[in-house]
Amino acid sequence: MSDLRKIVIDGNEIEVDGAMTLIQACEVAGIEIPRFCYHERLSIAGNCRMCLVEVVGGPPKPAASCAMQVRDLRPGPEGQPPVVKTNSPMVKKAREGVMEFLLINHPLDCPICDQGGECDLQDQAMAYGVDFSRYREPKRASEDLDLGPLVETHMTRCISCTRCVRFTTEVAGITQMGQTGRGEDAEITSYLGQTLNSNMQGNIIDLCPVGALTSKPYAFTARPWELTKTETIDVMDALGSNIRVDTKGREVMRILPRNHDGVNEEWISDKTRFVWDGLRRQRLDVPYIREKGKLRKATWGEALAKSAEALKGAKKIAGLVGDLAPVEAVFALKQMIEGQGGVVECRTDGAKLPEGNRAAYVGTAAIEDIDQAQHIILIGTNPRVEAPVLNARIRKAWARGADVEVIGEAADLTYDYAHLGTDRAALEAAVARKGGVKAPALIIIGQGALREADGEAVLAAAQALAEKTKSGLLVLHTAAARVGAMDVGAVTKGGLTAAVKDADVIYNLGADEVEIADGAFVIYQGSHGDRGAHRADVILPAAAYTEENGLFVNTEGRPQLALRANFPPNEAKENWAILRALSAELGATLPYDTQTQLRQALVHAVPHLAMIDELPANAGPALPQKPLGKAAFQPAIVDHYLSNPIARASQLMAELSANAKARMGAAMAAE
Repeated sequence: MSDLRKIVIDGNEIEVDGAMTLIQACEVAGIEIPRFCYHERLSIAGNCRMCLVEVVGGPPKPAASCAMQVRDLRPGPEGQPPVVKTNSPMVKKAREGVMEFLLINHPLDCPICDQGGECDLQDQAMAYGVDFSRYREPKRASEDLDLGPLVETHMTRCISCTRCVRFTTEVAGITQMGQTGRGEDAEITSYLGQTLNSNMQGNIIDLCPVGALTSKPYAFTARPWELTKTETIDVMDALGSNIRVDTKGREVMRILPRNHDGVNEEWISDKTRFVWDGLRRQRLDVPYIREKGKLRKATWGEALAKSAEALKGAKKIAGLVGDLAPVEAVFALKQMIEGQGGVVECRTDGAKLPEGNRAAYVGTAAIEDIDQAQHIILIGTNPRVEAPVLNARIRKAWARGADVEVIGEAADLTYDYAHLGTDRAALEAAVARKGGVKAPALIIIGQGALREADGEAVLAAAQALAEKTKSGLLVLHTAAARVGAMDVGAVTKGGLTAAVKDADVIYNLGADEVEIADGAFVIYQGSHGDRGAHRADVILPAAAYTEENGLFVNTEGRPQLALRANFPPNEAKENWAILRALSAELGATLPYDTQTQLRQALVHAVPHLAMIDELPANAGPALPQKPLGKAAFQPAIVDHYLSNPIARASQLMAELSANAKARMGAAMAAE
């Protein structure tokens, strides 16, 4: 039941939900209220007092608009709507007083502060600050915290808004940060000086309204006004988080989240945020050819001629699709390889995803459905490792009262759940159990559940459970390229084993997680000198995900456009362009000369890929029920920080991985 109330704000009468706070009602009226502690995705603290407004007819003092609801306001004497003023002399004087208090102890660090130029305190001081200080006592100083290798702290700048404490507690689900002391002695600190144990901690850098928490890897490298900002899509997991890549010249300097309520809200994982140093290291920037067991640098002409010669003379060709390839490159590879009589396979981890049945390989639910779900069942997945931002969303549903059940490995997911078992028998029992679940319900099945020989039977059982409980089904992928590659049909009957069996030539499009046996001639096209390049006979250097425009389809089946933020190094080329050039060398030129023409051909073949940032309805028959095996469900990702070639090239990811291992192995003191 909505409880609509009329309210007059600065002379404009509007009608809003009575449950809204005044700060939200002002936003509806198009009036911006300054704030430091209030954040729409966190609980209300009401402790910075910057959002003061005047309530006419109320107490003779300003009210905090973030902590007062519209329904709390009294109507006028004749029942007129309550009146709120946001720009009266009382409000202006109150806000100037608050700003003066905030600046009493704040250091004048702006010239060397990383937040300079995008600092809420600077912006508000321009509007409400004064150009002199009445404070003559020495300023308070605080000791800096060591929160780990990601977040740099300058606690003397802290204004105690507690956003970082609320985020780590409510969204990230860790309890290491808090506030101690009162009044002038109040300070934000970490419990017993611990570093933060979360793969979402980088978000507190964005949340901090002053320069108290900044990015350690990015510190003192660039100023916001020097950076070129590009809105694009993340590929570190299959969630398709919306990000902004900031570049200076040809270098990526930092990666920030963009708001998208349907996908990542406004959070990103630490891997997404800090992987940019991996874009500079171990890059392939010239073609190579292996001669007498050793790789030598070659020209593009030589490398393409050698590749074409191998492909022409092959009896069987297999194309492998890596986890980070854009849909256009997969489509071009499929056309080129199948034109030569070969086969293409994208399920390089052995997942038994059925071809052409979108309801089975993507599911029928949207990521947003988690918000309304009353009952969530996780099968063979650890979302905290596979998609940390999705896990935070499940935690939000749990905090709101949803029941969570897990079939698979018992892990710390940052919320409580009922553990139904670790193996296939637990899944069978869940399908067979009597009694429904709270509606609306959602089943999330991970790639770890689909990789064994009975993967298709497990998927069919999950579909049966979804049908029985009237739940939505979401297949949680771990590879950003997988859904798009399934959409264009880059699959072989019999999977990876059948594709590479007896193949003379394997065209490896950035698949670095696959062991390729000796014997076959391997052409590797990728951005980093990872495992695929070590096994290659010809290396064709390609662009990374920030260096070319491309389509990616996320785990719920939403096509999204990634835009180029910088250029590939040296002689490296865009993925689709390499395949187009090689097809001409083969004498079977692909029928497009530009990426636009390629996209037109792609959309003609797979029409729903034209629905950018929309969710197509996923249809497909229910899979036939088959007997399940006996094995326990294994996790899909062993090391969250080292799951792809870009992450493995990053020094920071290596450090985070080592820290996580050390934390797991640390002996616990007897309580």
